[in-house]
Amino acid sequence: MSGHNKWSTIKRKKGALDAKRSNMFSRIIKEMQVAVKEGGPDPDGNPRLRTAIQNAKGVNMPKENIQRTIAKASDEGANLQEMTYEGYLPGGIAVFIECLSDNNNRTVSNIRSIFTKRGGTLGTNGSLSFLFERKGVITIQGSQIKNRDDFELEIIDAGVEDIEEGDGVLILTCPMESFGSVQKKLQQLGIEPENAELRRIPNDTKKVDVETGKKILRIIEDFEDDDDVQNVFHNLEITDELMDAME
Repeated sequence: MSGHNKWSTIKRKKGALDAKRSNMFSRIIKEMQVAVKEGGPDPDGNPRLRTAIQNAKGVNMPKENIQRTIAKASDEGANLQEMTYEGYLPGGIAVFIECLSDNNNRTVSNIRSIFTKRGGTLGTNGSLSFLFERKGVITIQGSQIKNRDDFELEIIDAGVEDIEEGDGVLILTCPMESFGSVQKKLQQLGIEPENAELRRIPNDTKKVDVETGKKILRIIEDFEDDDDVQNVFHNLEITDELMDAME
């Protein structure tokens, strides 16, 4: 788990440097559209929409953009479908890709093309699900916490099983079934998450040499650059040597 969280931290820093705001906005807008389609436009009664709005605020999406997306979402979200793809990258690294798309043929063609060109193998759905476990991952600013001991007792009681700290940020990890209760507890404590999402955490990570690791990270970026891709999960172990090579 810690390896995945370390990669999450790297991605957050790298994302800030790359300033891929339009990509982030697009993904969150799609998530809001699907959330409204599923549960209606009222965030108080729609946990998925409430989480998407929190994430939109976390990347400084303007309030008017959020309101406009929700107002138009019933129509625009109607054709979006959730789909997943699984496969292996060089070095035997497993990858799990989540997409939201209005054209399944286009999406599968793009995903297959990246696998083929980059020396990977696209597998069948469900073939790698045993390698990952879905968990809630919530990022908050540590400055919002007044009493650390009291906070940890309450948040663990709500379902959090791991707390990692770095650069003034706390990353809370919980079982998928506790995701809602942890968010509710944070709301009761007056703490606004920077980001909250369900992720596929690898049960074990796999180490490869630095050059292969750099190649894999470039392939992951290729997937993430596709407009239909929402999330990319993998079991690559991010070693200190690989972190240094990325700088």
